[in-house]
Amino acid sequence: MRAGFPRRGVAAAVAALLCVPLVASAAQAHTPPEPAAGAGRHFAVTWAASADRQGAGPAERSYRLVVRTSVGGTALRIRLTNAFGDHPVTFASAYAGLQRQGAELIRGSNRRLTFGGQPSVTVPAGETVLSDPLPGKVAAQSDLVVSLYVTGAQGPTSGHGMAMQTSYAAAGDHAAEEAATSWTDPMTSWYWLDAVSVQTSTAISSVAVLGDSITDGWASSTDRNRRWPDYLSRRLQAATDSPVKGVANAGISGNKVLADGAGEAALRRFDRDVLAQPGVGTVFVFEGINDLKAHTGVTVDDLTTGYRQLADRAHAAGTCVVGATVMAYKGWYEYDVAGETVRQGVNDWIRHSGVFDAVVDFDTITRSPYDRQALLPVFDGGDHLHPNDKGMQAMADAVALAALRCHR
Repeated sequence: MRAGFPRRGVAAAVAALLCVPLVASAAQAHTPPEPAAGAGRHFAVTWAASADRQGAGPAERSYRLVVRTSVGGTALRIRLTNAFGDHPVTFASAYAGLQRQGAELIRGSNRRLTFGGQPSVTVPAGETVLSDPLPGKVAAQSDLVVSLYVTGAQGPTSGHGMAMQTSYAAAGDHAAEEAATSWTDPMTSWYWLDAVSVQTSTAISSVAVLGDSITDGWASSTDRNRRWPDYLSRRLQAATDSPVKGVANAGISGNKVLADGAGEAALRRFDRDVLAQPGVGTVFVFEGINDLKAHTGVTVDDLTTGYRQLADRAHAAGTCVVGATVMAYKGWYEYDVAGETVRQGVNDWIRHSGVFDAVVDFDTITRSPYDRQALLPVFDGGDHLHPNDKGMQAMADAVALAALRCHR
């Protein structure tokens, strides 16, 4: 049981609402106020995890997926993806509730989701589906749990391999259950669920962060929501003067801007993982380290051409674009002088080209003052490439919140 909420108080609260604040902090529990009469409302993404091709998933299995919301609102919807599947997949039942601890849900919080008014849906290979809006409120910074019973699964699944979050699986249909008894198979990936959105005022928007393993949270603490976009989300919730409240993490470990590999190249997945997310007013581009350290001969011109294409597409969609410099990686096993030369050239272009509406200099913030090609040791997660929790927080703190807004 989380501190500050007696069992009877929680049970009463969730009887009327989908979600209640699960933390004591008023800032983190903030749900945007209802707009004034006549004000508009729209959907805004509150959580996301970019999908990739995963291994074959067993049929007749339930998945209990734990995620953390960013912006609060009403009318929660989930997006299920079969983008990388070779066969149709059927979601025979789907529920959304609140985590109490582990696979156990807060009593009375688990509610059925529908699709076109039906309790189940079959998603063809290569497609996605949105659930119907679920009546009720969902608070910011809630530990939301989406439970799916999947049947007929064949071949590769679509999901997010490195969640840095423990979720659960079980044989058979247990999606409606709130107890943890049947959920005996912990896992550290998210399957099929790739986005959650809520309805909020049109004055509120989200930022989508396009990134690689650093954004995905590698070397941050599992189950603690200490990826740098998580720290940024908490800052945005606490900021009374920022209309940007939602954060969609579109990071994939190993991802490149230009080439497929760990996930489709950023240039290929940009529409699905970023621009298709509702309510996105700002795109944050922080990729490139995997392109330049891969020893494939990628040049400064190659990478900056890719960045320019991403910025142009984001601007054409009416969003702001923030670019971040590529961080130091001396000591990582793929480090060499050629890659470092490209990194320095790319960072110079990011800082001075004017292509981005704003620039966040992660390189300067996280590098050692004694060796500008290496991470500051106190921020080093141990492999000289990925920052630890302190480094993740320093990155989020380096983002000027005003930089997430522009006039377009």
